[in-house]
Amino acid sequence: MNFFLTDIPERTKKPRENGLTMMMDKGLSINDTKNFIDMCGAHIDIVKLGFGTSAISPHIEKKIKLYQEAGLLVYLGGTLFEAFVIRGMYEDYKKLLRKWNLNMCEVSDGSIDMNHIEKCNYIKDLSKEFRVVSEVGSKDEKKLIAPYKWIELMQKELEAGSWKIIAEAREGGNVGIFNKGGDVRSDLIDEILTKIPNKNILWEAPKKPQQVWFIKLLGPNVNLGNIGWQEVIPLETLRIGLRGDTFHDFLNK
Repeated sequence: MNFFLTDIPERTKKPRENGLTMMMDKGLSINDTKNFIDMCGAHIDIVKLGFGTSAISPHIEKKIKLYQEAGLLVYLGGTLFEAFVIRGMYEDYKKLLRKWNLNMCEVSDGSIDMNHIEKCNYIKDLSKEFRVVSEVGSKDEKKLIAPYKWIELMQKELEAGSWKIIAEAREGGNVGIFNKGGDVRSDLIDEILTKIPNKNILWEAPKKPQQVWFIKLLGPNVNLGNIGWQEVIPLETLRIGLRGDTFHDFLNK
């Protein structure tokens, strides 16, 4: 804060386990990355190099190093993990993580069919060397997973060694925990939270109304992901009640 105001909710301090913000980098240039870190580095914790962008983005190792020197966790999008797995190149994927000095990775099965036992085995193996986040939910809007199944999958992946479970929404916020119109599947969220602690979940919420919904439900220190680089500071103002949508939520009246 650049000045003092009363009734500002307390944010967890970095490095933190809760109140995480994950920014999705879909192709920032090196100069953009430097400018982003300068303006927003204090307000994010994790950078996901979205889907397969790291395969074709220039100066990728330099970019990763910039983020890491700023104290940020960096990982490759889960779609890239799946791209290696479906080609029988899992060991090559691990070699790439080591080459790029990445200590975090994502295990997902949103684009390919994978036996859940196999998925958990990947989590177990990778968690021996890397901090693992795993994603539950399909990228296919026509594929609906029953709430009890979400819970079962999340529990097993946490037991296998996942640090956080990502609740799928894609970059468009129109699948998984949201319907195709972007509205929250609130009954699903409520049921998940009866069994899975909120602190263990990273909710993908790329749209402002979705971010507002989670902050109102779970407070300023909810874990939120797939945030656009230009939305990081606006999100932080939502978290502390300095934007109209949450203006009255934290005032002591």
